[in-house]
Amino acid sequence: MELDHDQQVKQAVQSLTDRLENGQDDEFMTEFTALHDFEKGQVYAGFAENIREVAWRVMDDETLATVFDNLEIDPDEIVDLLQEMPPQKGANILMEMFADNEADLFQAMPSRLVATYLALMPNEEAQEIHSLIKYEEQTAGSLMATEYLAVQAGAKVKDVLAQVKKQAEEAESIIYVYVVDGQNRLVGIVSLRDLLTHPDEMTIESITNTRVISVKAGDDQKDVAQVVADYNFFSIPVTNDGQHLLGIITVDDIVDVIDEEAVEEYSGLAAVDVSDPDDSPWQSVLKRLPWLLALLVLGLVSTALVVAFEPTIRQAPILAAFIPLIAGTAGNAGTQSLALAVRRFGNGSDRSVGQALVAELIAAVTLAVIAGLLLAGIVYFWQGSRGLAVAVGLALAASILVASLLAHIVPAVLEKMKVDPAVVNGPLVQTVCDWLAILIYFAIAAGMLDGFVGK
Repeated sequence: MELDHDQQVKQAVQSLTDRLENGQDDEFMTEFTALHDFEKGQVYAGFAENIREVAWRVMDDETLATVFDNLEIDPDEIVDLLQEMPPQKGANILMEMFADNEADLFQAMPSRLVATYLALMPNEEAQEIHSLIKYEEQTAGSLMATEYLAVQAGAKVKDVLAQVKKQAEEAESIIYVYVVDGQNRLVGIVSLRDLLTHPDEMTIESITNTRVISVKAGDDQKDVAQVVADYNFFSIPVTNDGQHLLGIITVDDIVDVIDEEAVEEYSGLAAVDVSDPDDSPWQSVLKRLPWLLALLVLGLVSTALVVAFEPTIRQAPILAAFIPLIAGTAGNAGTQSLALAVRRFGNGSDRSVGQALVAELIAAVTLAVIAGLLLAGIVYFWQGSRGLAVAVGLALAASILVASLLAHIVPAVLEKMKVDPAVVNGPLVQTVCDWLAILIYFAIAAGMLDGFVGK
């Protein structure tokens, strides 16, 4: 029976641990090197601290850089692993890492530690790091790598292939070759496939695609991810306002962005941090309790609203039976509308904000009418009261309409203000929808009370 991935990693951790404990350094390196790069990161993170202390002494800087490039844990935790080594060893590893991953770690470090590592690096390397960490988080500049394949315009295919061979080992991606002029301005792109399928003597200009799709260093990472998804790129160049090539963003970083944005959306809609699904029960409690208690307190407002309408309920006790149904349905409608709005405004849409609101209005009115008529019919056949049926059906329709529009308008306003719509909290919106539904329900019921009380 084939083992699943987690079991394979655990077995690798145990096997490699045994190698180190038995002093079999060469066998350890042979076995560790045979792992996939992604597995190297997982296995290293799985070692006990005392085993890691032996492991990093056995491994060379290049192997450790591969490990740290592939660690799938928070940057803060990676920095902690780096600090298990002497500062010079850590600086050497950082210099061997891909620039985008290196910059991520520097951004996660306290300033004291940044200064320590930079002081141990050559001046040229330190300046490159400074140029990368100046970009704000979640922008194209913070994602880009500076290890890319670039050639000067005017070269022949055979000369470009020779350059590619020289640069390929250091480059993060070798699928595209970027053609630049004497001032390092991006003038075109050539795929490796085109290079391999055209005559050696042909000039690079004859096979260069001059319609360049690029992003600016300050662009939001979500917009970058959308461009890559739309064009199915494996990487995308990053330029400044003068079209000078600064770096590239590869598809693996885009996948991370998409995952990060999805986590943010789920966290917002659920009012809980879902970034780590393997939290311990206690960690899960600490994450969930604050919002749960806050929503409990806010939920008391709904109770207070019901109490405020107690005189109305005394006159028609049947009204109490429909409170959970109307409030719950309005809350569900609001949550649905919120999810669609966050997706539409947060991830790009061909519709303008106004068109999106009109579309939601039409959908909300249709849903409200259908649900209202259905409930009115059920109540009429159940209770035999036309007045009660109209009041309950109308209240449900109005609640659905208001809740849907409210839940859609809030993200739309945030989008206009250039704020990420994913910050909207789903349970909070649902609670507010409950309040509105109760107010609408009893306002309509009180106004139509004479139509069904005593009948």
